[in-house]
Amino acid sequence: MGFEVSDELLGTFVPVLIYWAYSGIYVVLDSFENYRLHTRKDEDEKNLVSKRTVVKGVLLQQTIQAIVAILLFTVTGNDGGDSGVKPSFIDLARQFVTAMIVLDTWQYFMHRYMHHNKFLYKHIHSQHHRLVVPYAFGALYNHPVEGLLLDTIGGALSFLLSGMSPRASIFFFSFATIKTVDDHCGLWLPGNLFHVFFSNNTAYHDVHHQLYGSKYNFSQPFFVMWDRILGTHMPYSLEKRAGGGFEVRPKKVDKEN
Repeated sequence: MGFEVSDELLGTFVPVLIYWAYSGIYVVLDSFENYRLHTRKDEDEKNLVSKRTVVKGVLLQQTIQAIVAILLFTVTGNDGGDSGVKPSFIDLARQFVTAMIVLDTWQYFMHRYMHHNKFLYKHIHSQHHRLVVPYAFGALYNHPVEGLLLDTIGGALSFLLSGMSPRASIFFFSFATIKTVDDHCGLWLPGNLFHVFFSNNTAYHDVHHQLYGSKYNFSQPFFVMWDRILGTHMPYSLEKRAGGGFEVRPKKVDKEN
């Protein structure tokens, strides 16, 4: 008898493996100084946490996410995975788009509230902003409470409200993981399709990690619609930096925000 791994188990652990594999690629590419949004010196001097601590923090969050995912799959059962009826491409596309919108909406409002609530920012969300110069494997470096509220609960809601099966969730959460890592990679690489198809990209999120942009560009990980609708969108220009690489420069925004 062959050894089979359930869709629920794959949906729990494949995104974790992809997180570290995709981050590892960017660790290698990080040596390409001509594509960095910040210099290596800035990364060393401005970041307020060691990479060892970041790795430990991410592993803690992924452990919590795995536990919640297993509980969620157990409670909801495998209605979508073993029904014998394969969803059509249109059904899958609808589920993916729904999940993306749900995840974006939940994370925008929770993320924005954590910035405007001084207690939550000081004691919880500021941990993520210790990475003033983001890098790939720091994408999920958050306070455990923030990881639970934004990522884990947001992911659970997107799974439940979209109606996707555990099998479909493998692909959706793997894609969301890759996108999140890419947004934090700190590199502006030529031919990056995420930069072609998504306005919410590496440079867009880099603005938010800077002091001047901390009250803007809350949207993550896919679209920028809520920033545009609610006036928290900060446009930027991407310019060549003397000595190599790129620099994100903010453009003027209304002061009413």
